[in-house]
Amino acid sequence: MLTVLPIRYVADIEASRSFYTGLGLIFRSEESVPVWAHLAAGAGAVGLHDASVSKGRPAGTVELGFSTDEKLEDVAARLTAAGYAHELVEEDFGRSIRVTDPDGVVVQIQEIDTDTMRRAQSLL
Repeated sequence: MLTVLPIRYVADIEASRSFYTGLGLIFRSEESVPVWAHLAAGAGAVGLHDASVSKGRPAGTVELGFSTDEKLEDVAARLTAAGYAHELVEEDFGRSIRVTDPDGVVVQIQEIDTDTMRRAQSLL
């Protein structure tokens, strides 16, 4: 199942986390590291990503993303069967599939691995 997970690239994780939890989102510390804050909502979530370690995405950028509890290989097989071109990408936080929508916007489907995120954070 996919969960809507837009990614908001921010200049200050703590200030942004405080702002969005003030709006009513719930900080999930078990799914967060210092450069990533996972904030749950009733129907989806928001990921806050430190822009300074985002490989070129400036603060203020937002990407449409989804997280999944399915194996990415199963998602990839479904996309292939439906005729979608896609790419499986190894990320600092786990893996994702990148697929381009009809307007040319890349959408991510993420398999977030918090152990991988923590190892990557220790290398920064």
